[in-house]
Amino acid sequence: MTESENQRRGIEAARLSEQELIRELENIHRSRHDTLLHGAPAALAAHTTRMAELEEEYLRRHPDRPVSAGRTRAGARARTHTESDGPAH
Repeated sequence: MTESENQRRGIEAARLSEQELIRELENIHRSRHDTLLHGAPAALAAHTTRMAELEEEYLRRHPDRPVSAGRTRAGARARTHTESDGPAH
C-alpha cells in the first residue's frame, strides 16, 4: 500500500491498539448512515471496505465475545412471539 493510500484508509486494523480499534469502530459506525445516504459511490465503497476490515479485526481478537440472547435467531423469534401475543393481562 502506498503512503497516500494508507493515509486515506487509515492504519491497518491489525496494527491498532485495542483502544484505537474500539475508537475507530465507534467513529465508522457513527458515520455510516450519512455515508450511505450522501456519500459518493467511491466514498461508500471505501467506507464499506474499512468498516469490514475493522469489524473483522475485532472479531479476530474477540472470538468468544459475549452474545446477547436477544441478538440470536431464537431470541428474535421469542421477541416476535411475545410482541404478537399482545399485552399481558
